[in-house]
Amino acid sequence: MEIAGYIASLIIGLSLGLIGGGGSILTVPVLVYLFGVDPILATAYSLFIVGTTSLVGAFPKYNNGEINIKTAIIFGIPSIIAVYLTRAFLVPAIPTHIISVGSFEITKSVLMMLLFAVLMLFASVSMIRENKNEDAAEEKQLFNYPMILLEGLVVGSLTGLVGAGGGFLIIPALVIFSKLPMKQAIGTSLLIIAAKSLVGFTGDLGKQTMDWTLLLSITALAIIGIFIGNSLSKKISAESLKKGFGWSVLVMGIYILIKEIFLNN
Repeated sequence: MEIAGYIASLIIGLSLGLIGGGGSILTVPVLVYLFGVDPILATAYSLFIVGTTSLVGAFPKYNNGEINIKTAIIFGIPSIIAVYLTRAFLVPAIPTHIISVGSFEITKSVLMMLLFAVLMLFASVSMIRENKNEDAAEEKQLFNYPMILLEGLVVGSLTGLVGAGGGFLIIPALVIFSKLPMKQAIGTSLLIIAAKSLVGFTGDLGKQTMDWTLLLSITALAIIGIFIGNSLSKKISAESLKKGFGWSVLVMGIYILIKEIFLNN
């Protein structure tokens, strides 16, 4: 199982490099089901892995002029605030045992995995659906500030709760609300994911016991993956890969729902 986990770690980075998102949605299931990490701790690990990998992957995008710094700041600030507050205060405040429905008990860990599964279903639809904006001519950048701020808060809160970077939410928002071309939206998304994930991770420092050997091993493989993904993105259609990856995420999301609801008792 660990060998499969290390292979999946490469895929996490590969997806981030190719399509600017999607890989982070795999991180928590990989940690929980392949490495046996507790779901709450897995969301913290995911923030570090995704944040570090995205930061490394953002450098070549910046050198290629594929990052819009102004957009990253406007979207990133509310997102960073939301993710830090969620990790520092909201997640610790969730009780260990939440509710029992017959023989089915919803614990904090089960709730996290159910939230994650639902997020995976939304992510899969976003990735499978045709993106009509990708080949559109570049438009003059026009900020819809209220929507960008709201989206930043929502994405930051979701990132804090389930440890996913939220690239599948960020990229469409940047294209629609900031009029960024697709390549710039992907690069800018990586920088935003890196900032909010790493800041969110600091909300867990000192509160959880970290296995740094495992954490750094997975992160190193994901970084290798993102370099491969950045290289392949010049040769392979990201849209085709995104759809295939989306179907995989859909299947995994359904599996997690079935496992947590029907197979855990």
